[in-house]
Amino acid sequence: MNKKILLPIDGSKNAERAGEYAISHADLTGSDIIVLYVIDTEYLNAVIQPDVRNDLDKELRADGKRAVETFKKQLEESQCNDKCQNIEFEVLVKEGKPADTILKTIDEEGVDQVVMGKSGKQGLERFLLGRTTDQVVKEAKVPVNVIS
Repeated sequence: MNKKILLPIDGSKNAERAGEYAISHADLTGSDIIVLYVIDTEYLNAVIQPDVRNDLDKELRADGKRAVETFKKQLEESQCNDKCQNIEFEVLVKEGKPADTILKTIDEEGVDQVVMGKSGKQGLERFLLGRTTDQVVKEAKVPVNVIS
């Protein structure tokens, strides 16, 4: 059974660099890669009007699917340098609180390692790691490589 690397993405340059690292590592170890995009439902819950929330939910899902497929295609075509030939990719789009969803996916998919980008989007209190990255590092029961 092949090992599995979970690669959560958020559209950032750090996530792109994490993808490059994950591919290199997967090529060396014979691992497969699960690319995960999480639709942050906390934003959806803040919208009061049901029809607006439903429209936004559909739009976020479509955006997530496009982002994952674009990211996967970009990695396979332009950054793999012939390293993707033996790597299986699985693409998941899930919803929830990003850190909780990543941690749950680790268990559900039998992930052996997480490779994710550092994020500084959360202000000075999270200067070194983003809130999601910080929580995953603290709570994951598998190794987490943070790429910046």
